[in-house]
Amino acid sequence: MARKVIDEPSEDVVANAKRDRDSKRGPFARMALFIRQVFGELKKVVTPTRKELFSYTGVVLVFVVIMMALVSGLDWVFALVVAYVFGTPQ
Repeated sequence: MARKVIDEPSEDVVANAKRDRDSKRGPFARMALFIRQVFGELKKVVTPTRKELFSYTGVVLVFVVIMMALVSGLDWVFALVVAYVFGTPQ
């Protein structure tokens, strides 16, 4: 099945248009645009429910504990290897 080809401008045309448009804006207009974009992105944020929050927190804590155990185990193994190779100081 053939895909529909939409007549879209090429990427370089879009980039040039954005650059020209941005160069015409003053610093305050660019800051205002940035603030509007920030508020627009913040409106898209979905806060987790209480149950989801506790679930995510539990997953993170379990992961941290597992990683701590892994790193501690590797540290202990490497300490044994170093002590074997270099001997214990007297």
